Amino acid sequence: MQLYHRMKIAGIQRDLPICKVNDSLYIAGFVIFGDVELTVATAKELLSRIPFEYDYMMTAEAKGIPLIHEMARQSGVNKYFLARKAPKLYMTGVMSASVRSITTAKEQTLYLDTADAELIRGKKILLVDDVISTGESLHALEVLVEKAGGNIVGRCAILAEGEAQSRKDLIYLEKLPLFNEKGEIIG
Repeated sequence: MQLYHRMKIAGIQRDLPICKVNDSLYIAGFVIFGDVELTVATAKELLSRIPFEYDYMMTAEAKGIPLIHEMARQSGVNKYFLARKAPKLYMTGVMSASVRSITTAKEQTLYLDTADAELIRGKKILLVDDVISTGESLHALEVLVEKAGGNIVGRCAILAEGEAQSRKDLIYLEKLPLFNEKGEIIG
């Protein structure tokens, strides 16, 4: 039987499926792909909480894409950057950073086009993600921005899970609890 966690995010109620990470840890699966209403609302709410100026935003492929696109559209920023999971033929060259996310079974590498890196150099960058948990994906983005010579001015996410909830450098909308095998909140 599938268990769910009901929560309100940016004023919109959703039931998130509780998913097994390992025998003692379960998480609520949060995916905004295909959920236009939630994407628009969370982008608007996050933008209202950003107290500083930035030149560009950056996220990791793939779940942050709808959010960053909507944030760019709403804010009028016509360019954002995407760290890809694999180099693409159109890239002029790549720089990379490794990441091991809680929702990924193995280590991954994120890649940034060197043409994008040129645009990032000396600019103020806001890092964007859907959920921050261990912070590993965020750290990989930080490494890429630093390699490119950009200045990270902030970090934001829709949800903070686990230890990320106590981060002072993270702007987020809601806390996402952790669960046991019975669907009971453990953190």
